[in-house]
Amino acid sequence: MKVTSYYEYYQHTIIKSGSGTRILLPDVIKQLGGTRPVLYSDKGLTNAGITQSIIDLFERVPGIQLAGVFDNIEQDAKSSYINEAISFYKERNGDCLIALGGGSVMDTVKGVKWAIHHKVSDISLAVMGTLAEGRDSQPFATPHVAIPTTAGTGSEVSPGAVILNERLGVKCNIFNPYISADYAILDPDLTLGLPPKITAFTGMDALTHGIEGYFSNKSNAMTDALALQSIRLVIDNLKTAVHEGKNLAARSNMLQASSMAILSFCLAVDAVPVHNLAHSFGAKYNIPHGLANAVLLPNVMTHLPELYLNKIQGLAEALRVDDASPDSETCLKQCIEKIISLREDINLPEDFTEYSIDPEDIPGLIPLVQADPIAMLYKVREDVITKVSKEVIIGTKVKVI
Repeated sequence: MKVTSYYEYYQHTIIKSGSGTRILLPDVIKQLGGTRPVLYSDKGLTNAGITQSIIDLFERVPGIQLAGVFDNIEQDAKSSYINEAISFYKERNGDCLIALGGGSVMDTVKGVKWAIHHKVSDISLAVMGTLAEGRDSQPFATPHVAIPTTAGTGSEVSPGAVILNERLGVKCNIFNPYISADYAILDPDLTLGLPPKITAFTGMDALTHGIEGYFSNKSNAMTDALALQSIRLVIDNLKTAVHEGKNLAARSNMLQASSMAILSFCLAVDAVPVHNLAHSFGAKYNIPHGLANAVLLPNVMTHLPELYLNKIQGLAEALRVDDASPDSETCLKQCIEKIISLREDINLPEDFTEYSIDPEDIPGLIPLVQADPIAMLYKVREDVITKVSKEVIIGTKVKVI
């Protein structure tokens, strides 16, 4: 697997990172020229009081009035909820967007921003596959600030949005260099109450982004640097974040890892078989994306060794593999075992048996995986899909071969 000699690298989003940085939000809105921000969140954050903590920041701020709060957002950035969110923004006469939450909230708000820019009211009719809009597209006029409360998707900085088109029953994608937030506020204080299981599988999502970005055929020096450092941060901090949820340093490092990993993934996207499978399982069985990646990652790496062998020593170093073998095949086995060990340490399952999926579904999964909208340049082989699907549905322990 080569590292390309020509590449373009860009990052639209300005990052403000650190404990307490949420207090900078009103000033950031002012800098962007906003006066009537609409805040998007979800019911879980509202019930936990986190949404209110952001609302409170706008009390008695001259020149800014919070135009409304929309928290009717559910898992997977569903097109129906995006359409509701578009209507809400217009009804409240908003002039800028605040996204507070995990990947679903982040991608929902990206969908709203894209729809406003393109004058779209029903996103399910406009985004029906992968839309790749290049750097010659016009910057979006709507100011946008993102405040992640999970460390996994990195959607606050990524140039893409994943949207579940409910008409088609598939996850679709928008790629645009301006779709990410103008500012991302990475405040670890807002992640301290995240339950251990969600902390675990969102962290594995970040790890998967880093690994698939690193092994992309379009990787380059910049994306590799981001990928490898994100992997180091996950390995060094995820277990602590899961088991010591109030550990501010671990939470902060995981937020940074998440942002780094997704930039590597999106700016070098090519062969992403783990995500191809995870998107299909998620859309069909409503499995959280990070959990799907956590289960699938070791199995896919086992059955597609050719994707990983050429740069495997670099991954072994980032994963902190002890006594990594100079033999690439042996080193790959060591890396897979390290990932499985981490997954066990953070109490995540090795299969999808809790979802009671019918093994008879497996033949139907093959076209879904191969039609995944980000399977643009690489189609996962049928035999690999079948083997991996059998293992994770039936519960056969992966054999590192």
